[in-house]
Amino acid sequence: MASRGGQGSLALRLTLAFVAVAVLAVALVAVLAVVFTDRDVAALVQLRRDDLTKALATDAVSTYNSGAPGWHHADLGPALDLAGSDGAQAAVLDMSGNVVASTLTGHSSAGIISRPLVLDGRRIGTLQVRFTGQGLTASANDLRASLARAVIGAAGLAALLALLAGLLVSRRITQPVFRLIDSARAMGRGDRRARVGDVGGAPAELQELAATFDRMADTVTAEEQLHRDLVADMAHELRTPVAVLQANTEALLDGLVAHTTEQTASLHEEVLRLGRLVGDLQTLAAAEAAALQLTLRPADLAGIAGSAADEWAASFAAAEVSFERRLEPALVLADPGRLHQVIANLLSNALKFTPRGGQVRMALSASAGQARLEVTDSGPGIRPEDQPHVFDRLWRGAHASQTAGSGIGLAVAAELSRAHHGTIELASEPGRGARFTLVLPLAPPGRA
Repeated sequence: MASRGGQGSLALRLTLAFVAVAVLAVALVAVLAVVFTDRDVAALVQLRRDDLTKALATDAVSTYNSGAPGWHHADLGPALDLAGSDGAQAAVLDMSGNVVASTLTGHSSAGIISRPLVLDGRRIGTLQVRFTGQGLTASANDLRASLARAVIGAAGLAALLALLAGLLVSRRITQPVFRLIDSARAMGRGDRRARVGDVGGAPAELQELAATFDRMADTVTAEEQLHRDLVADMAHELRTPVAVLQANTEALLDGLVAHTTEQTASLHEEVLRLGRLVGDLQTLAAAEAAALQLTLRPADLAGIAGSAADEWAASFAAAEVSFERRLEPALVLADPGRLHQVIANLLSNALKFTPRGGQVRMALSASAGQARLEVTDSGPGIRPEDQPHVFDRLWRGAHASQTAGSGIGLAVAAELSRAHHGTIELASEPGRGARFTLVLPLAPPGRA
């Protein structure tokens, strides 16, 4: 319920923000439009009034000068009608101030404009004009009213459009946000399967946030699975030596067996086995943790493989196993230290299962966007039914009873190769050796 309320609040705020911005923008434009338009309309009205006053004066002078000069026979009706058509009242006075003709009403002089009538440089009378609220003034007022109605209508339309846009945008933003919240709450309740998933259509920043959350959830889930698997493996592998130690020490304490040097040596062997198991499990845990946080950079796989081969050359010689290598340059994105560990584990495994007088070959080639590092031995090979389990933790095959180890090396190598976006392939036939192939993508040309 809190999520719904929060969603409504955020959506409402975003929508109101859109509406407010739209209305304020329209209001600002409207104010500027009204101010400048009113000024222009006022200037046009004043210009029209000046032109009308000038035209009335010209008509009055022309009428005075027609026929016998004077006001007695002057017909000023057309001029006064012209003034009336534009919503103005006018009067013509002679030099004595007597009214020759007039359409002025009332006795107030307010709003009356006086203009001298001049003929050949001699004043012959006075023109008085009063502009009323009719005609041109009424048209100007109608124009202003129409502009105000248009502005109000535009503001209303802008508010409506902003409301619709705000609802759409707020929904687009809040939907992925609250999917994130729901997923986070589910993770908090212990549901490690909760993911935000695809939020297509959301802003790029929210898409990146959702993808980052899902990657974080994947990492958390992987780490928890790592811990559970490690605890299970430790419990499984430690159970046997602990049981042996417990049984033997209880037998010694109860006097059921004699305390001999052989008995002590047997107990010591079990202690050493426990130590090796703990060390191997620690190595596996470190490898899996490293797989979650590798630092990849361009590196020459041939150089890394050559360094590992140099370290193991003496061991191959001591075991009387022939070791050959053929390495071509291959640039990959790798954590050199961890990739060195992968190759060392493959060489160690090959040496472990190759009999005296046997042969191990290491070859590196690059083609079709991949680097392929092959480690081939002439050992007893791996049975088909065992091959799916070769990279399992703590698994040991049919021939493992004759060799030391706990089945950790290949599991570490497989885990680290996956972290490098690669794989380890196995090809083997019983009695004809085994070939392990590390396959890694070549570094893009721009990363060289």
